[in-house]
Amino acid sequence: MKIHNTRGGRIFDAANYVFLSLIGIITLLPFVYVFAGSFATEAEITRRAFFVWPEQFTLGSYEYIFATPAFVRALVTTILVTAVGTLVQLAFTVTMAYPLAKKTLRGRNVILSLVVFAMVFSGGMIPTFLLVKDLGLLNSYWALILPAAINPFSLIIIKNFFQELPAELEESAKMDGATEIGILWRILLPLSKPVLATFALFYAVGIWNDFMSPLLYLSDNSKWTLQMYLRQVTAASDLLGTGNVDPNYVPPEQGIKFAVIVVATLPILIFYPFLQKHFAKGMLIGSVKG
Repeated sequence: MKIHNTRGGRIFDAANYVFLSLIGIITLLPFVYVFAGSFATEAEITRRAFFVWPEQFTLGSYEYIFATPAFVRALVTTILVTAVGTLVQLAFTVTMAYPLAKKTLRGRNVILSLVVFAMVFSGGMIPTFLLVKDLGLLNSYWALILPAAINPFSLIIIKNFFQELPAELEESAKMDGATEIGILWRILLPLSKPVLATFALFYAVGIWNDFMSPLLYLSDNSKWTLQMYLRQVTAASDLLGTGNVDPNYVPPEQGIKFAVIVVATLPILIFYPFLQKHFAKGMLIGSVKG
């Protein structure tokens, strides 16, 4: 008899469901409060310590931030950097993983050892900054993309995935005259959608939420990303007098903060469900063989 069919097993399952549900609710409540606060008036935010639904619904905070050129510019910059960065990082990772998946590659073990070493040890913030400076990437969007173009962990997982694919696929393609690039593009990549979708999500979330790289490498505030803009929104007075808004209008200070946080968080939450079906499979594929 299975333990979950016994009375004790059912009680244990019920207790687990209750406990995990409570943890989920506790984790979700702060974001619900921020989301509700972004639609509330300043008076209600000041008066009520916590709420999940505003008494008076208003879009004033969103209208204000989207009328602010600095916010719109930061949002567009973050979207473009995330899109380009994800494509570049995936391209670099895949094109390095594919040859390393071939056991006949000369020096393969040495390169893999260096990859593992890089996964355990990093150069540190100061050496990385000096390298970015010497490459002339300071105050450039490439400084947000190229230093993390290849993640060693992602590289190893994708390399293992390529190794697990049947060798007969490549052999038959070569007999038909396909090149290595053709095999990778036409055969392996279409079969790699789960693992590629998983690490595309990882890369996109990492770039979107990156705060340290813009802080270190971007000195021009016109190139700031959304995370840097969010850091600057410490008071409503920081935004007064900018954009197509009435200079006499006093926006809700906390409401603006909540609205910027929602805009900075919501795209990832919307994007994730489209890749969720590939997520679990992609994390398991390629993680067994070395």
